[in-house]
Amino acid sequence: MDAGLSAVAGEPSVASSDFEIELQLLVEAIYLKYHCDFRSYAKASLKRRMTTAMGRFGCATLSQLQDRILHDPAVFAPMLEYLTVQVSDMFRDPGYFRALREQVLPQLRTYPSLKIWVAGCSTGEEVYSLAILLREEGLLARTIVYATDINAKALQKAEAGVYELERVAGFTANHHASGARSSLSDYYVAGYGNAVFDKSLKKNVVFSDHSLATDSVFAEVHLVSCRNVLIYFDRTLQDRALGLFRDSLVRKGFLGIGSKESVRFSAHAEDFDELAREERIYQKRDGAA
Repeated sequence: MDAGLSAVAGEPSVASSDFEIELQLLVEAIYLKYHCDFRSYAKASLKRRMTTAMGRFGCATLSQLQDRILHDPAVFAPMLEYLTVQVSDMFRDPGYFRALREQVLPQLRTYPSLKIWVAGCSTGEEVYSLAILLREEGLLARTIVYATDINAKALQKAEAGVYELERVAGFTANHHASGARSSLSDYYVAGYGNAVFDKSLKKNVVFSDHSLATDSVFAEVHLVSCRNVLIYFDRTLQDRALGLFRDSLVRKGFLGIGSKESVRFSAHAEDFDELAREERIYQKRDGAA
């Protein structure tokens, strides 16, 4: 709520204007110190997450939190858990993966080799979902997947491919609903409370640090999948990210975004056609810059 954060139980009694000033100074300090740019992230989301972080680190104000981040680099790594949202599931929103299977992959099959960019890959659930989908469709061996995120800890977990066994039932249900041609159990081994996914799934996966706020296009790809990331950006940063995706896509390449995201009102609306409206899958228009 814009009137002030103190109205929420458990949050510090800080005037909204003071909190916003401190928030602006905090993200500027993080950018100058660690070269991670959160200055164009949606302010409402940052407010909520930084309020939670203040409690986690025992700080009464954002200025105190800023002081700790600047003078204790060990604090910054756990702080990234609050600045970046690491929430995902395998085959999350199964209809999206079904649409990829039925409407996108038949067109991509015509290429001798494929490149896919999973932007904001978090802890890797979507990467392995796509790898399994590609294997089921006979395309994994000729595909390179670029999996990028700004959170080094999340990338490490993604590369490991180890997830809590208690989550696998949900993964399995999603996989089945996506039009699966196999059993998810074919792709992992269980032990010690974890599911370890087959290393062959990541044979052609390149895990790398990349910021949609500051970095440039690094490859030409046939599909960009960036889901539930743009909702945390302000309009300017959303437009920057969509511009990167447009520039990275081959002629008539494909873009998939989150169920609550849209290209329609962006600066790049004219660069994409809707392919699967409900599943938020777009195709780059001929002639798009």
